[in-house]
Amino acid sequence: MLRRAALAVLLASTVATVALAENSKPQPTPVENTIPVAVDKPYPGTLTLDVDATDTARGIYVIKENIPVSGSGEMVLLYPKWVPGGHTPRNEIDKVVDLHITAAGKAVAWKRDPAEVYAFHLDVPKGAKSIEITFKYVTSTKGDQGRMMVTRNLLSLEPIGTSFYPAGYFVRQIPVRMTVKYPEGWTASSALNAKVAGSTYTYEPTNYEILLDSPMLAGRYYKKWPLSERVNLNVYADTQKELDSATPAMIDAHKRLVEQAVRTFGAQHYDHYEFLLSISNELGGIGLEHHRSSEDGTRMGYFSEWDMNAGARNLLPHEYTHSWDGKFRRGADLWTPDYLYPMRNSLLWVYEGQTQFWGYVLQARSGLVSKQDTLDGYAAIMANLDNTPGRNWRPMIDTTNDPIISNRRPKGWTSNQRSEDYYNEGLLIWMEVDSILRQQSKGSRSIDDFARAFFGINDGDWGEVTYTFDDVVATLDKIQPYDWRGLLTKRLYGVGEPAPLGGFDRNGYKLVYTDVQPAIGKQAERARKVTDFYYSLGFQIGSDASLGSVRWGSPAFDAGLTVGDTIVSVNGLAYSDDRLKAAVTEAKGGKAPIVLLVKAGEEVRSVSIDYHDGLRYPHLVKTGTGESGLDLLLQPR
Repeated sequence: MLRRAALAVLLASTVATVALAENSKPQPTPVENTIPVAVDKPYPGTLTLDVDATDTARGIYVIKENIPVSGSGEMVLLYPKWVPGGHTPRNEIDKVVDLHITAAGKAVAWKRDPAEVYAFHLDVPKGAKSIEITFKYVTSTKGDQGRMMVTRNLLSLEPIGTSFYPAGYFVRQIPVRMTVKYPEGWTASSALNAKVAGSTYTYEPTNYEILLDSPMLAGRYYKKWPLSERVNLNVYADTQKELDSATPAMIDAHKRLVEQAVRTFGAQHYDHYEFLLSISNELGGIGLEHHRSSEDGTRMGYFSEWDMNAGARNLLPHEYTHSWDGKFRRGADLWTPDYLYPMRNSLLWVYEGQTQFWGYVLQARSGLVSKQDTLDGYAAIMANLDNTPGRNWRPMIDTTNDPIISNRRPKGWTSNQRSEDYYNEGLLIWMEVDSILRQQSKGSRSIDDFARAFFGINDGDWGEVTYTFDDVVATLDKIQPYDWRGLLTKRLYGVGEPAPLGGFDRNGYKLVYTDVQPAIGKQAERARKVTDFYYSLGFQIGSDASLGSVRWGSPAFDAGLTVGDTIVSVNGLAYSDDRLKAAVTEAKGGKAPIVLLVKAGEEVRSVSIDYHDGLRYPHLVKTGTGESGLDLLLQPR
């Protein structure tokens, strides 16, 4: 008893000692912001930027930049951080190497800001009139490093990656001149005009904002087609044969795209506009808007396999629309004075959502894509969003943060995580707006009226006019009184509701599923090298028999399948796409499950999927007679 009592006293004493002791509790080191805030005043001098882009074998750009200075002392240089059109702070600063700064031939030490890694501090020595920056920009040499920007026949040069700028000024107030040396025998295109001497292009003086909004596309094989007095289609390809495959009818469809866009919006917000289209299996694909140009990158076959690539032809209508929606009219919280100031994405459902809407409308109005393919494209969008369980917890407005949150990385469970749904769900919302305008006005108003009122102002102005949510509502109210604020607020912030398909229903079409896959779906499978069982078993499967996506809550999900699993056999026979399609068809209306042998890592297991509804592919079908709202919407103007 005495030993136990002594032990209890010792234990109590130990506990008391521990309770009295305190862990170390440090305080944070203050973050000191020494980066000058941008002000709207002219920079005292003109930057010069010289780029040697001839090293196509290794994809290395060699840059010399001269920045005038007035006086000595501390200076902060900024590398662009926020990417316009990318909606995220993801500019590839890691590709900057061999950075050296000099003044009057002497080295100037630089120090990266400890909190803002896109900022560089340096001391300008007395008597210096300018500083010179030299560095190299090492483009990706494999796809896993980022977009491929240089090949043996093509290169994409974006000044946002090959330049620095002085902190403390609105970028529109910083004058700049750029010169680029391209490989011998190549041609280059840009919204910036240039004087050409051999392979050297000296671009017209401009300001830093316009420079960064004016990328260059260059290559060995090139052809230019004027689409109007102010718009040109500049096309670069891996081969001359691809360019020669373009027929007059194909080019006429692009001409009609320009014609229909101008008629729709009622104004043009550029002095001239340059489509910069690359057709390549080597250069990385891209779709990036600019005010007077767009970077449009697609795979080989755009012209040579025209009938097999309808989906690829949505790219140009989308990016061209951005000249009005996103570049000229821009969300007030997205407009920034420089590329360090944070961009806020709350209005991307207009910027991208309505652009997505008009991209599909203009492809049909111009005949660039057939009406039937456009309807099938709509059906695919509607089906995807109507099978998105992430709608139960994540409001659409929150997906406008997705470029920042996920930086466009692949996702394992996209249907529940949600992605950048402001594009396609934005399209659905604007279709609903169109249908209500038609209904409430008894057919005298439509979204075309909104387009002209909102985007068709200030013809010839290629500055920026910002807007807020209230401005969108006010414009709609002037066209047709309705509770637009209530409708849009519900669509943006609501959860737990089905996808807003009502605009299509009201405009005369409804979503159905059949076992017949539309042509545009087959083309998408071919382009992406997948086979689509998404609305039946609940997955898409790649050419290597691995699952590329699995729909949350689908039969495949319930059976325990996940992205990356590989199907080895179907009902005891070696896997093939046709064999799995046959198994799904044979199981329709029956009771026996579909039995798959699945490999996950080193484990091989048998999986039974209890599914009996057959193959399912989305379609739109007309619900009435005569011309519906959607029929009228897609008609040429």
